[in-house]
Amino acid sequence: MLPWISVADLQARLDGPDLRLVDVRSILGQPEAGRVAYAAGHLPGAVFLDLEEDLSGPIGPHGGRHPLPDADALARTLGRAGIDGASHVVAYDVGDAMVAGRVWWLLRWLGHDAVQVLDGGIAAWTVAGGATTDAVPTPVPARFVPRPRPELVVDRDQVRAAAGDPDVLVIDVRAAERYRGEVEPLDPVAGHVPGAVNVPYAGNLEDGRFRDPAALRERYAAAVGAREVIAYCGSGVSAAHGLMALAAIGLPEAKLYAGSWSDWVSYPDAPVALGAEP
Repeated sequence: MLPWISVADLQARLDGPDLRLVDVRSILGQPEAGRVAYAAGHLPGAVFLDLEEDLSGPIGPHGGRHPLPDADALARTLGRAGIDGASHVVAYDVGDAMVAGRVWWLLRWLGHDAVQVLDGGIAAWTVAGGATTDAVPTPVPARFVPRPRPELVVDRDQVRAAAGDPDVLVIDVRAAERYRGEVEPLDPVAGHVPGAVNVPYAGNLEDGRFRDPAALRERYAAAVGAREVIAYCGSGVSAAHGLMALAAIGLPEAKLYAGSWSDWVSYPDAPVALGAEP
């Protein structure tokens, strides 16, 4: 099963008793924008989950701008949304799959593989004539039992060790100008983890849809054959986009640096690289 599902395939499965739709639209710097968009219209039966409140933990001195939520707390949130171990979860956002990818990764981290993102998001859905509604569903509460996979996540110390290991590939999925340290709109220090390569997540898409696995394999050719692959971004959200692409080419064991760059630079002794790697 690919990490994403097409509009046509989702439309064919809408009546499935185990299908659970999750709307995670979000706009950086506009905390209420997702809820407002959801209230105005969403896929029938979809529940809303908030990136900051539901899909992230409390912010501390370290851990980044979107720390991982507590596994048990997230499991309770999923249960309130009607999601259990038998559910096929499809998450969607505005269309770039950045926040929806966070849902995909979090569920897999909790041991639930039956999760996909809607390719093209709600934008593709409406273009295809898909119905929307402002009716808010009342999910039947369920019990989601978390079975965390700690092997899918790494911390700052593990990344520091990996940076000097030629058999480990560290991928920075941010835009090239942020990777090179030319701009940094969100964090106090610009640059990248020394040794990391840059594969911007936006390049996984073409005309708003995921590229086919053959094209993605070319983008991530350096990952094929690596003993270990780690992806990071600014705060651990868009890195999941890269991890979806890696899973699609047969590398589902690639890991997330959960705190990402915002955690890395929260330590005053963090080494920082500028420019492009040789």
